[in-house]
Amino acid sequence: MVRTSIGDEVVNTAVRVKIRLDYKGVQKPGKFFFGGKSTEEVAEEVREQQVQMLRNVPMQSIAIEEVDMSSDVYIVFDEFINAQIAFAPVILTVTADSLEDIIRFIAREEFRKIEIIEPEHVVLNKVDIERVLFKVSEELRNYRMLMERKYSSR
Repeated sequence: MVRTSIGDEVVNTAVRVKIRLDYKGVQKPGKFFFGGKSTEEVAEEVREQQVQMLRNVPMQSIAIEEVDMSSDVYIVFDEFINAQIAFAPVILTVTADSLEDIIRFIAREEFRKIEIIEPEHVVLNKVDIERVLFKVSEELRNYRMLMERKYSSR
């Protein structure tokens, strides 16, 4: 629980946020001309798969209240890979017991934006800040290991 102040009183409350994740779709070279999927279709498919996982895999101390996939897929040109990339946004409304629980969403490559809905004010003491920073470090370490495994297996 997050401590928040109501007047002079400090109370524990859950954190409610909206998180935007944009799932990337890259067209496989040479497949589009032979009946493959467009970048937009790939992005939408990735979004569907990831949202399905979020809905079906329980996460301790996190409740996904709402999933909004109504945003349109958008395309950008990536000069690094010299190709178009499509992104399929999803907006999650999430309630979590603590700020540390939210970090697993913001440490993802797909993370774009966060809006804190509740509480209006948060009180963090030294120990709270240390826990949040430790969790950030842990998530970044896990992400780095995942990327190393992904690129070393190619």
